Amino acid sequence: MYWQLVRILVLFDCLQKILAIEHDSICIADVDDACPEPSHTVMRLRERNDKKAHLIAKQHGLEIRGQPFLDGKSYFVTHISKQRSRRRKREIISRLQEHPDILSIEEQRPRVRRKRDFLYPDIAHELAGSSTNIRHTGLISNTEPRIDFIQHDAPVLPFPDPLYKEQWYLNNGAQGGFDMNVQAAWLLGYAGRNISVSILDDGIQRDHPDLAANYDPLASTDINGHDDDPTPQDDGDNKHGTRCAGEVASIAGNVYCGVGVAFHAKIGGVRMLDGPVSDSVEAASLSLNRHHIDIYSASWGPEDDGRTFDGPGPLAREAFYRGVKAGRGGKGSIFVWASGNGGSRQDSCSADGYTTSVYTLSVSSATIDNRSPWYLEECPSTIATTYSSANMNQPAIITVDVPHGCTRSHTGTSASAPLAAGIIALALEANPNLTWRDMQHIVLRTANPVPLLNNPGWSVNGVGRRINNKFGYGLMDAGALVKLALIWKTVPEQHICTYDYKLEKPNPRPITGNFQMNFSLEVNGCESGTPVLYLEHVQVLATFRFGKRGDLKLTLFSPRGTSSVLLPPRPQDFNSNGIHKWPFLSVQTWGEDPRGKWTLMVESVSTNRNVGGTFHDWSLLLYGTAEPAQPNDPRHSSVVPSSVSAESPFDRITQHIASQEKKKKQRDSRDWQPKKVENKKSLLVSAQPELRV
Repeated sequence: MYWQLVRILVLFDCLQKILAIEHDSICIADVDDACPEPSHTVMRLRERNDKKAHLIAKQHGLEIRGQPFLDGKSYFVTHISKQRSRRRKREIISRLQEHPDILSIEEQRPRVRRKRDFLYPDIAHELAGSSTNIRHTGLISNTEPRIDFIQHDAPVLPFPDPLYKEQWYLNNGAQGGFDMNVQAAWLLGYAGRNISVSILDDGIQRDHPDLAANYDPLASTDINGHDDDPTPQDDGDNKHGTRCAGEVASIAGNVYCGVGVAFHAKIGGVRMLDGPVSDSVEAASLSLNRHHIDIYSASWGPEDDGRTFDGPGPLAREAFYRGVKAGRGGKGSIFVWASGNGGSRQDSCSADGYTTSVYTLSVSSATIDNRSPWYLEECPSTIATTYSSANMNQPAIITVDVPHGCTRSHTGTSASAPLAAGIIALALEANPNLTWRDMQHIVLRTANPVPLLNNPGWSVNGVGRRINNKFGYGLMDAGALVKLALIWKTVPEQHICTYDYKLEKPNPRPITGNFQMNFSLEVNGCESGTPVLYLEHVQVLATFRFGKRGDLKLTLFSPRGTSSVLLPPRPQDFNSNGIHKWPFLSVQTWGEDPRGKWTLMVESVSTNRNVGGTFHDWSLLLYGTAEPAQPNDPRHSSVVPSSVSAESPFDRITQHIASQEKKKKQRDSRDWQPKKVENKKSLLVSAQPELRV
């Protein structure tokens, strides 16, 4: 009885420590009946030894499934006996934790992951395969004629593929004659040769007539089935990955369907969404053949329901890190991610740990009329935008479909990420030496805001670039990207500069009802350590609890006056646990000088004065370089400008508020009855755009 009580107390203490959890999907199996059953276990040896791994597994009634992953020392293991009790399984896991050759062993539980597309019921007949009639019946073999770049540096346009003319996003078909300027890259002779792209999804149909000649088995595997064949199940639900693959690398000139953006790239797929998706499944997918695969494209993520905070687990985070450090021979794997489809539920991609990763290139969507789709989410981690569609009355994205067909109906941010991956493949062919950071630099530098300027939300950051929480820096421009790639010099070494905010007493700080609190940090860019004088990514790690998490809004102000809404209110989020060191990310201050005062504004839109919580801490992580990214870039002053250190734009906003209050008191003293005065929050927002520097 005594030891049972001790065990309960220990579990309760652990539960208290993670109530403000990093991910909403975390659960404690011993105290949470809602925890799903483990789908498998990951065993990690101290040293790679496949023979020993199989022997250890066999001795404990386990079997190794598939290939080792991540660092080559991690193995999927499952229980041979399906009738083994939960208690017996835990006893085996406990015994293996003491094994001298095992570094760690952990049960893996499924997590909710959703594809980021939409299937409209009234066009289901086309999706089911009637569109296969589009193809030219006399030319459907896998050896069809292709554009020959050995004899011709540029293709002859237009392509004969029957749906090419309907690919409006490649043919100046958006409103105003805009597109993503892909033809300009093609006419320079770039179509993705020698670049390998892998689609992390529900598999791809490797023998599809419009993909087979470009299929790359080294960029493919089946994590769900533990074999090498990524072919999806033929059940009508697993066409998503094949469609994404077609956007990237559909063959040009074979008179079949349309044309991929990088029609000479090699294309592969990882079947990982067609089964239980755990942290280890994601890690194995993200780390597949990192020395061979150049670009990983993912069009999925956590629930876009407006109430979830979720992201990669520790193994997937390790896979991202190993990818950028060791992938592509040390130049870094490029991870392209769809920003999310939760706009109709007022979700924010800031609550998605994949799009807020420093290591991913997050991509948003725009419609044929250069507007924001109804499903689009807002966050300051979005770098750029490609085209997609908004509803079934608008043209969508044309690509291949299963089985052996074509579709005009691919949509959502699911369609945007593969288009971006294809454009990036063009740039990598032009300059294979580009690092993962180089690619983020040139994508945001060449993104074109002009087609999207009629949308609200645009502002100008501290180095004069236009930014938007929905569109990032603008529409991707393939021609400009390739041209910049050709002359780009590798960026200097990345430094990381960290500041922790020391909360004065009371700590944690109580927060109640409708409030606004400002927390400021003075930053010198770590001049005496690893200096960051030219910003790239900025992260804020925040910990707080509140009665209704969705009532909170977090805004970060840089010393140059740029404001990034890290977290907008999310009305659907009734979670009362808060978050624990969640990594909010902004790319909107890219290129700025970080020295001066940074302010995190925490405010509540709650109408309930009784709802409350506590604000615990926040940290500021500055990523960037000590020198300009390019030799000819403007240099920041070696001395912090007095206007920044003595009086930041945020200080001037505060003074503006104080001035308004002083005027109100003067009017009141004369017994004059004015109209209702704006509150501090509205004054702050209205003053902000005028205070850019």
